[in-house]
Parts: sequence; C-alpha cells; structure tokens
Amino acid sequence: MAEKNLKSLFEDTLRDIYYAERQILKALPKMAKAANSEELAQGFERHRQETETHVERLEQIFEMLDKRPRGKTCDAILGIIEEGKEVMEEYKDTVALDAGLTAAAQAVEHYEIARYGTLKSWAQRLGMKDAVRLLDQTLNEEKATDEKLTALAEADAKAA
Repeated sequence: MAEKNLKSLFEDTLRDIYYAERQILKALPKMAKAANSEELAQGFERHRQETETHVERLEQIFEMLDKRPRGKTCDAILGIIEEGKEVMEEYKDTVALDAGLTAAAQAVEHYEIARYGTLKSWAQRLGMKDAVRLLDQTLNEEKATDEKLTALAEADAKAA
C-alpha cells in the first residue's frame, strides 16, 4: 500500500475535483435551458466553456504528476447538483426559478473555490510551481463567476 502523505492527498483531491468538473459540465447545459433569464442562461453557457478549460488544466496537472487523468466519485458535488435538479423540477415555470438556479450555481462555485484554494496551497507546499499557476488561474475564474452570480442575485432581489 502506498504511503499516505500530502502528495497522495493532493492527488486524491485532484481526482475529486476532476470528477466534479466533469459532472458540472453535464449539469450546466440543463441549467442554461431551464433558466428564464437570457442573461442567466448565457452565464451558464459561458461557464460551461470555462469549465472545459478547467478540465484541461487539471489534465495538465495529472500529466505533470505522470498520472492518467482519472476522477474519483465526489459525493459532495453529486449532492449539490441533485439539489439544483430539485430546484429545476419544483420551481419550473415560476418567477423563483432563476433565484433557485443562481443559488444552486453559487453552491457549486463555493465548493470549487474551497477545493481549488486547498489544492493551490498544497501545490505550493509540494513545490509544484506550474500546478500552482494553473490552479490559481482556475481559482480566480471561479471567484469571478461567484461574483457575477452574486450580482445577478442582488439585481434579481431588487427587481422582486
């Protein structure tokens, strides 16, 4: 059995977020289709394209580690996505749908921000400068998406 250390934890968490990003790629088109607001739908589509880049960056990090890109089931993201599906079903054709979709998307973003922040910190401790750079790019993009979602939620609340 391989030694359990920070590097193995880093790799394990990398597999977790890789799985999560691939699940998010599947969920975003459904969220875009469900959204009432064209602005929100376009935001989900833009984030889908950005998420494809996040997956590519993760694959680059796997390559740096001489590991095959492989996901590990992430129960946390599956639960968050399931909650988003419930919102789409329960609030379909209502004025509250977009608020619910925005909240579900922010839950995803907060999970990703936590994971990428942790991975970046560990990569720094492990001396993985190229991985730090890639993780930092993704972390900044996830934070920017969260800020956009917050702005949409606040604008939606003022309009209500």
